[in-house]
Amino acid sequence: MDDGRLLVEQARSDPHAFGQLFDRHYDEIYKYILHRTANPELAQDLTSETFFKALNKLWTFRWQNVPFLAWLYRIASNEINGFYRKHKNFKSIPMEEIVDGSSTEYREFKEELKSAEEEISKNLLFLELHQALTCLKNRYQDVITLRFFENKKVKDIAEILNKSEGTVKSLLHRALKQLQAILDMPQKKSGKNLKREAL
Repeated sequence: MDDGRLLVEQARSDPHAFGQLFDRHYDEIYKYILHRTANPELAQDLTSETFFKALNKLWTFRWQNVPFLAWLYRIASNEINGFYRKHKNFKSIPMEEIVDGSSTEYREFKEELKSAEEEISKNLLFLELHQALTCLKNRYQDVITLRFFENKKVKDIAEILNKSEGTVKSLLHRALKQLQAILDMPQKKSGKNLKREAL
């Protein structure tokens, strides 16, 4: 039994072992949620909720060729999608505040993002892309975030989303096509007036 699997088995009855799992995987789960929400405070809340759910449901986890981290990603994805279903009008940092950099939230976000993903924190590209991503259905946001922000392989994404590799490839193709169409729209159509698609 490898170290990761042994630790999960120990965590079923040992809170200290679960704490080690938390320390091992927190940064990766937080970064994923931050990429989906573009809001550091919300990302922290949803990451905490993800691990709380994982702790309460750990007894239900079975390996069956699905790694523990993939299971955590699945919980995180459900938490994100559940949040957006309940808060349909939720907005990330307003673009007009991003332009002049005046908001405290923006400055805090920039610091968080720099530590999470250095190469995209240097300019507005991530926030502009995130604004376009939020116009896509949740399943498309999932595959794009996992593939291009988290650098997950198709096989890993299939495990996380509990779908076949062929389905993931198809979702990626459709998601990229729709994302490109949104990015090609004039700013007045692709900006804050563009409504997010139905879930």
